[in-house]
Amino acid sequence: MSQSDWVDRDFYADLGVSKDASQNDIRKAYRKLARESHPDSHPGDAAAEEKFKKVSTAYDVVGDESKRKEYDEVRQLAASGYGGFGGGGGGFGGGRYRRAGGAGAGAEEFDISDLFGGGAAGAQSGGFGDIFGGLFNRGAGAGGGGRQASARGENIETSVTVGFRDAALGKPVEIAVTAPSTCNTCSGSGAKPGTTPRTCGSCQGAGYVNRSQGPFGFSEPCPECGGAGTIIDDPCPECRGAGTTTRTRHFTVKIPAGIEDGKRIRLQGKGQAGFRGAPAGDLFVTVHVREDKVFSRDGNDLLLELPVSYPELIRGTKVSIPTLDGRVTVRVPENSRDGHVLRVRGRGINPQSGNPGALRATLRVVSPPAGAASAELAAYAEALDASGFDPRAGWQGA
Repeated sequence: MSQSDWVDRDFYADLGVSKDASQNDIRKAYRKLARESHPDSHPGDAAAEEKFKKVSTAYDVVGDESKRKEYDEVRQLAASGYGGFGGGGGGFGGGRYRRAGGAGAGAEEFDISDLFGGGAAGAQSGGFGDIFGGLFNRGAGAGGGGRQASARGENIETSVTVGFRDAALGKPVEIAVTAPSTCNTCSGSGAKPGTTPRTCGSCQGAGYVNRSQGPFGFSEPCPECGGAGTIIDDPCPECRGAGTTTRTRHFTVKIPAGIEDGKRIRLQGKGQAGFRGAPAGDLFVTVHVREDKVFSRDGNDLLLELPVSYPELIRGTKVSIPTLDGRVTVRVPENSRDGHVLRVRGRGINPQSGNPGALRATLRVVSPPAGAASAELAAYAEALDASGFDPRAGWQGA
């Protein structure tokens, strides 16, 4: 994706929501689209995989309130007439911009990198630069190799599927990610072991040069070193000067207790390695939660349906039911009705942050075997007792 595409791209449209949509509506839209297009549900479907990446990228920006605010500000700035954001003014080169106030008038100057958490020549290390993955510090080539300039590595997206109870209680899971990583031979410098890159004479190591075009003055990556600030005369034979090689890395991801389906975990600095030792990007892990045969959830409340017989509803009884970490006995009051909810406080989902929910058991009357019913309700109950009918026989929660 080109630099201007990042500014021109409408992340709200990618998620099918309006610019004024609430964070809750954005979250709902993302979950729906991510579930519909997830690669696990469409193996081998390149279009579905591309759509999943598209909505994930959009949600990474507008799904976070602070990033969304900065994204909106950048788009507004692009539309306000500052040069270099679109097709005019020589392109969006990154660095320091000036907007002239007319002949003889003072010029207003600003550093575009201030919006993105980094200096004009330095690698991105946080802020909105995390979204664009060092977009504003890339050049066309370096040291004659035509490689990406010294820039923060790209963010990586992956996913993991866990069971309902593992998501509720939290557990570590192992994942494998194949992506460009720091070259072990040169330790990311890009230079052959025993040699070091030399400072670029054109930019004196800054990585960018200043240029004027019409009323605008701005900086751009140095054409000599491609923005790296250094030139490699003797490249590393393993990575050929890039400082990175593609390999598979294994990580242990701690699934936080109470995580919901579709939520993402960020592993800072575990993404794609930066070019020639620049900071690595981040790894984003989307967590998908499988359905459980007994439990479901409503916020932090744990839900289950409890099978009971007609006599148990009328006379009342005590029943042992499962929890996430054991069992608890609940009392069915006399003359209860089908659909009545029994609540046990504090035995729901205990999230990593926040208050624990309750366990809510909904009573469901189970029909007896054929021929066990009687015309009289009392006789029917007695006959049912005598038959040895067990309403919870075969129930997964028994």
